[in-house]
Amino acid sequence: MTDQLTKSQELIARRKAAVPNGVGMFNHATAVRASGATIIDEDGHELIDFAGGIGVVNAGHCPPPVVKAIQEQAAKFLHVSFNVASYEPYIALCERLNALLPHGGPTKTLLVSTGAEAVENAIKIARQATKRQGVLCFTDAFHGRTLMAMTLTSKVAYKPDCGPYAPEVYRTRFPNFYRHGAGRSEAQFVKAELDALEVLGHNTIDPGQLACVIIELVQGEGGFNVAPKGYVQGLRKWCDQHGILLIFDEIQSGFGRTGAWSSFEHFGVTPDLSTWAKSLGSGLPIAAVMGKASIMDSAAPSSIGGTYIGSPVSCAAALATIDYMVEIDINAKGRHVGAAIRKRFEKMKAKHACIGDVRGLGAMMAMEFVVDRDPLRPDADTCTELMNACAKRDLIVITAGTEKNVIRVLCPLVISDELLNKGLDIIEEELEKICA
Repeated sequence: MTDQLTKSQELIARRKAAVPNGVGMFNHATAVRASGATIIDEDGHELIDFAGGIGVVNAGHCPPPVVKAIQEQAAKFLHVSFNVASYEPYIALCERLNALLPHGGPTKTLLVSTGAEAVENAIKIARQATKRQGVLCFTDAFHGRTLMAMTLTSKVAYKPDCGPYAPEVYRTRFPNFYRHGAGRSEAQFVKAELDALEVLGHNTIDPGQLACVIIELVQGEGGFNVAPKGYVQGLRKWCDQHGILLIFDEIQSGFGRTGAWSSFEHFGVTPDLSTWAKSLGSGLPIAAVMGKASIMDSAAPSSIGGTYIGSPVSCAAALATIDYMVEIDINAKGRHVGAAIRKRFEKMKAKHACIGDVRGLGAMMAMEFVVDRDPLRPDADTCTELMNACAKRDLIVITAGTEKNVIRVLCPLVISDELLNKGLDIIEEELEKICA
């Protein structure tokens, strides 16, 4: 007599039979409904959500004002294509974003459906604005899985046998102070990394041929590596010196996640272009390219966009999401949640030599697992074991990092202190068992 499968196990079995293996499955959780910071699975269990749909639900699952806005717009019209008929929600959202995140003067916004689409269009705009072809990106970067975005993405495991890749893309080392500091002060490290940009200009690509540099100020899939402020400021100067446009990928770091609307607000640097998605729409597919109006207007008619640019339902969701975020002060919540996570992670690091680093910005927090505190010896096994142990206790956490040795937290920022601490207790208790 065989054991009967649970409803969740049955659903996962159906998934394996119907869905290609190439579609990522980070854990075996299921979902039938969700609210705030919890998910109810097929078997009726309440799961604490520390993944947030990979950073999509900063304002929580199903915020009531957003659900209402979606319902109201769906009753009016679902699609006409903004290329065919202009509509209020698209224009109103662009106006709202331009006012919320100005790019050093008059700002314009293009709406699309996904983060990868936003990246693809940002590169096209930069190339048209500069009349140059070259693009510079970084190690450990993640920008998506379409052709240009996949080319920009660093992790080889995300693109096996997917070449040839887009031409005229060059990569340099991300300024990861934890991994490459080698005993130097941060100031010494930053100087060396900026000097390396000058060397790159002599050995790899003429800066005069670069259209743009694209960087995540806090790397997402790369493991929540935070670029040093001095490096970002120096990069801005280097780009200005050579007429290169600077693009910030804010897809995972935007809308309260770092305790501000954007991560770039922490660095005192304004980009020429930026890309946004994830928590902008509370789960509906919407993304944006923002930039200085003169640069955005460099794109020729019909050279950017697509059929589904700025779905009216997604625009309505995004407008309601921003209103709700303002109402609840999402940035203050990001700072509060981040401080609580950092305090607990630092406590764990002090006890366990397998934790090499605790890092992040605001509530974009992570801890990296290594062997004997050596930053060059990643420990993916402990990281995976911890993730699976948490899953057995109804806590959803996901990994990150090129070596899959980083636990990252992207919980909804509306999470209660009680639920947040319960999740952190589970991580701490399971880590204690593993290390014992």
